[in-house]
Amino acid sequence: MTKLIHVAVGVIIGTDGKILIAKRSQTAHQGGLWEFPGGKVDAGENIHQALTRELQEELAIKVIASEPLIQIRHHYPDKSVLLDVHKVTRFSEEPCGAEGQPICWVAPDELSKFEFPAANKPIIKAITLPDKYLITGEFIGEDDFCCRLSSALDQGVRLVQLRLTNLDFAAHKSLLAKAIKLSEKSSACLLINSSLDVFELAVSSFPHAKIGLHLNRHEAAAISSRPIAADYLLGVSCHDENEIIQAQQVGADYLLLSPVKNTQSHPDTNPMGWNTFASLVELANVPVYALGGLADGDISQAKLLGAQGVAGISAWW
Repeated sequence: MTKLIHVAVGVIIGTDGKILIAKRSQTAHQGGLWEFPGGKVDAGENIHQALTRELQEELAIKVIASEPLIQIRHHYPDKSVLLDVHKVTRFSEEPCGAEGQPICWVAPDELSKFEFPAANKPIIKAITLPDKYLITGEFIGEDDFCCRLSSALDQGVRLVQLRLTNLDFAAHKSLLAKAIKLSEKSSACLLINSSLDVFELAVSSFPHAKIGLHLNRHEAAAISSRPIAADYLLGVSCHDENEIIQAQQVGADYLLLSPVKNTQSHPDTNPMGWNTFASLVELANVPVYALGGLADGDISQAKLLGAQGVAGISAWW
């Protein structure tokens, strides 16, 4: 079995919100591609020590504050890597290519224009996704829906799943239009929990909208490849190891993993707890949201265990 090389990676965020990337030497593995700076974790080092040392050597900066972002396991034909990725939110000194490598500050939404190694691509998705994920709940009429959605957006929610019982495009087109308008006003992304047919109707009717598709575990199990184009966000609900594997095989950009705690919506379902959640997150090479009885106060815990953040209904609805 190929040895898994443990690598500490830093997503360095400037005061203007831009991200620092560096270009790999032509003679290095995956040479000539852009990357997020970092390097191998040496024997006896923890992740913070390795990240601090590598960024000092490569960029001449000192890490002051960082937090976990995502772990990625990737298998190249010639090597396998475990990328332990942390966001560096505070640092001292001005970064420079201390080893002669070109560096560049890039806005998060511009990162997709650069060519990265395959193992780095989920990092870009993690950078651009928020840590709060709203799933819409019950409401009384469109005015009540809009009031609840506006309140959630005012609380910093930037990713919204529109989940309706028996979603019918013709019957709910007006509501969808309002949800899109409110989401775009707050620079949030709206996902539709629906069949592929309904999603395609929505895309054709609102061609300039920033929308995506969310599939439940049964819908994901029924397909064998990614059902939508790469420029649309695709999510999948998961509850165990097999569903996580299937979700990644069909090209999910993120996962919802539940239930972590007891929930009002599924009171008879046994929660997995944080320990099981953490072990399942290790199987995912895409961002994961913890779901089930969670709220703002759980975001830090979820991130410490490798999650992107938390998802919920009652927390913000």
